[in-house]
Amino acid sequence: MIENRIYDEIEVGETAALSRTVTQQDIELFAVVSGDVNPAHMDPAYAETDMFHKIVAQGILEAGLISAVLGTKLPGPGTIYLGQDLRFLRPVSIGDRITATLRVTEKHPEKGDLVLDCRCTNQSNELVISGTAHVRAPREKVRRPRVELPGVQLSRHERLRALLARAAEYPPLATAVAYPCDANALGAAVEAAQAGLIIPILVGPKEKMIATAKAANLDISTYRLVDTPTSVTAAAAAVALTKTGEAALLMKGLLHTDELLHAVLVPDSGLHTGRRLSHVYLMDVPSYPRLLMVTDTAVNIAPDIEQKRDIVQNAIDLAHVMGIETPRVALLSAVETVDPKLRSTLDAAALCKMADRGQITGGLVDGPLAFDNAVSPAAAAEKGIVSKVAGQADILVVPDLEAGNILAKQLTFLAGADAAGVVVGARVPIILTSRADGERTRRASCALAVLIAHNSAAAVGL
Repeated sequence: MIENRIYDEIEVGETAALSRTVTQQDIELFAVVSGDVNPAHMDPAYAETDMFHKIVAQGILEAGLISAVLGTKLPGPGTIYLGQDLRFLRPVSIGDRITATLRVTEKHPEKGDLVLDCRCTNQSNELVISGTAHVRAPREKVRRPRVELPGVQLSRHERLRALLARAAEYPPLATAVAYPCDANALGAAVEAAQAGLIIPILVGPKEKMIATAKAANLDISTYRLVDTPTSVTAAAAAVALTKTGEAALLMKGLLHTDELLHAVLVPDSGLHTGRRLSHVYLMDVPSYPRLLMVTDTAVNIAPDIEQKRDIVQNAIDLAHVMGIETPRVALLSAVETVDPKLRSTLDAAALCKMADRGQITGGLVDGPLAFDNAVSPAAAAEKGIVSKVAGQADILVVPDLEAGNILAKQLTFLAGADAAGVVVGARVPIILTSRADGERTRRASCALAVLIAHNSAAAVGL
């Protein structure tokens, strides 16, 4: 419960206090609310050069403890804040425990006003803030249930930011963009070019691409345009550019995925590697402690065991490009035991044995695992699962495309994940973007393809 002290109950000399340890999230949340992105509070590299040589908290953040004491303890609910003067005496850093102590120094009965001395000290009892508060105390008693604070999770997507930063270290790559004939598709190519990731070669009906650019206010005057009449011919021409080496990447525009992949899979495309093509989503989920790869979500509808072997190997090879030396691969199903009635559990058992026999290499493979057991150490422990993969998966291999598509979209739209999507298994990475993708996802997909192309031919099945 929370209960106030009315004016008549309060005596001069009465005190109340409240303590809190300052965290990085406190500083970031205050910046979100206030818009205060002073680099002294938000940028560690800058802070090292500043007068305090480290991140310091916003002064008003600690002063908020004074307001909290006034609003919850002394006088408490019903208090009207009239004025405050403060002196900030010492910096407050992450990890400092600040105690705000208020003491009533004056009472003015005509309006029920109080004057309170305010002191904020750190864990070493050093004074960091001093001042005086002027308030009007409540006249009526209030006793209410204490409101439970909402949980807060900051979504910074630092792991995808790191991906973009890594890709920016390399020169941009020529990219054949197949049929970029709407604002989203064309805009994705232009955004990636402006970010220094790709050099677009726009393949499609020339007049239509120019009209699309004009309507969307996009400048494509510096890009090469290859004139082809239809989406089918655009796909073939874009693939031909990669075959001749004029383009290092292939990017989907306003055409169906199967149209583009059909052009990739024709016998003389020059993009075959002997591997099954598969799609991988690299997902930055705020509530998960590492990048999470989900496969296959866009290419293979109901893969058989041989196709799943390639799907797993493609994802492992991509994880190596991302710097994950021994990725943990969870083969998902509805349960964590083999059940002859569930094909996904039989496939998982077979894939694990294939990994044991060296038919899948470079990662730790385990399954079947239910989703919760794959990503939650607590859930895995509760089920008594002993595994080097359970609870800490880097790669989630779904039973079929439907499950993968649903999972990836749930992570994006309900869990706030950012994603980068790419098709691997061909001689060049293939960038797939959706009309529902945001700018950051489109840019990250291009960045992922750039990293694959620059870092490892093996990662795409060569």
